[in-house]
Order: sequence, then structure tokens, then C-alpha cells
Amino acid sequence: MSREKPTLAVFKFASCDGCQLSLLDCEDELLAVTDRIRIAHFPEATRTRIEGPWDLTLVEGSITTPQAAEEIREIRRASKFLVTIGACATTGGIQALRNFADVEEFTRQVYAHPEYIETLATSDAISQHVPVDFELRGCPIDKYQLLEVVSAFLYGRRPQVASASVCEECKRAGQVCVMVAHGTPCLGPVTHAGCGALCPGCNRGCYGCFGPKETPNAPGLSGQLETLGMDRATRVRFYRTFNAGADAFREESERQESGTAPPEESGNRP
Repeated sequence: MSREKPTLAVFKFASCDGCQLSLLDCEDELLAVTDRIRIAHFPEATRTRIEGPWDLTLVEGSITTPQAAEEIREIRRASKFLVTIGACATTGGIQALRNFADVEEFTRQVYAHPEYIETLATSDAISQHVPVDFELRGCPIDKYQLLEVVSAFLYGRRPQVASASVCEECKRAGQVCVMVAHGTPCLGPVTHAGCGALCPGCNRGCYGCFGPKETPNAPGLSGQLETLGMDRATRVRFYRTFNAGADAFREESERQESGTAPPEESGNRP
């Protein structure tokens, strides 16, 4: 990087803005970061616009239109490092539910003049269109993890973001396992850590907001959910929420929907 302050650009595609708001919610910590960087583009926070190239670009939201697909390619070309933030940018988000259905039929049902709508058949993660340097998961992301990622790229090191499961967060917090103790369906065993086991801490099952952890055994978890009495249709919906487009959740929901047998190596351990 040059001797000048490195530049930070923040862009949004199809999303709710929640992950960008997580950055603004950093408050005092954000002030410390802004002393080290120049904000080049961040419509949620400033009207300032500094043309690229940018040192670090954060991207929220999924790609759902041909225009967005072209824009993300332009952003990638102008970015030294590109980091995707949130479920929409990393897996396609809740809008990836369209990937399991006929988007043209959805369009006809929702819009009075569907002929004016130009959209892709799927809602895609950013990484399906351009190379990504790091993916920060969550719906929304954790602000402290975001600060860690920004700081890591500013200092030229790899972000220290845990890849463990929500179950490990439960154990560290001394919380009782809601699935073992109460028979509550929970995606914690296959979900990426980062939320602090918020829902299990309130005696609710994990909803998978941070997407699948590394090497999740979703078929094994499905076997446990079946043992708890969850029918197949409900198991399909269980995997199709904020991260429905994530490979592990998508593949398992499709397997449940088709009723095919699980891989032999899955066993019963999630």
C-alpha cells in the first residue's frame, strides 16, 4: 500500500443493509479504524466518493440481476482486496429461496407488469461471479468479527475468525444443549460460530444464521432431527432459511426433498 491512508469502499447489492449497519454500530471502535483509513465509498455513512482503485472493498448483498453481475466485476477489477459480508453476499441470502422454484412464476405473481422486470433465475453469492479474498458470515455479521477482518487486511495478515460450530460456543458459555436436554431441533452442530450461541442461550434452537461450518455433517444431523420427530417436509424448510443457497444446506435440503439415502460415511454424528 502507498504511504497515504489505505482506502475502504463499501458496496451493497440485494440485501437488507443490516451488515452495513453492523459496521456503523461499531461506534467508538469505528472511530479508531477511520483514523487509519480513508472511506472512499460508503453511501450508508457518507456522500464522499473517491474513485478506485481501492485497497479494501466490503460487499454486502447477493447478485440477482444482469446489471449487478456486471457491476461486481467492475468492483472486483478496482479492488486490491474484496471481502464479502453477510449471508446474502456469501450464500445468496434468504432470496436464494428463488433458486428452488420458478422465478418467472414468482415474477408473474408479484408484479402487475412482469415484462418490465429483468432478473436472473437465481440469487448468487458474490464468489459465484468474481474471486473473493475472504467471506465473513452471519445474518447479520458480528461487528467485532468485522473489525477483526478490516484490521487484518490493513496490517497485511490473515483474519482470525473461528471456523468452529455454534456447539463450541455453547460449551464455552456453559449452556445446556437444547437438543439433548429438551429435544429442541437445532442447527448448531452444523452452523458456523460467530453469534455467541445467542438462540440456544435463550433455550431456542439455532437457526443457522452464520451458515454451515467447515466440513458439516448435515445428513447426520438430519438423522437426529428425524429421531426427534421432525418430518421430512419440515426438515427441508429447516435448511432453507438465511443460508439456503450454501452448498451444505442446499444439498441436504434437496436430499431430504427427494428422499434419497444419506452418504454411507455420514453416520449419525453431525
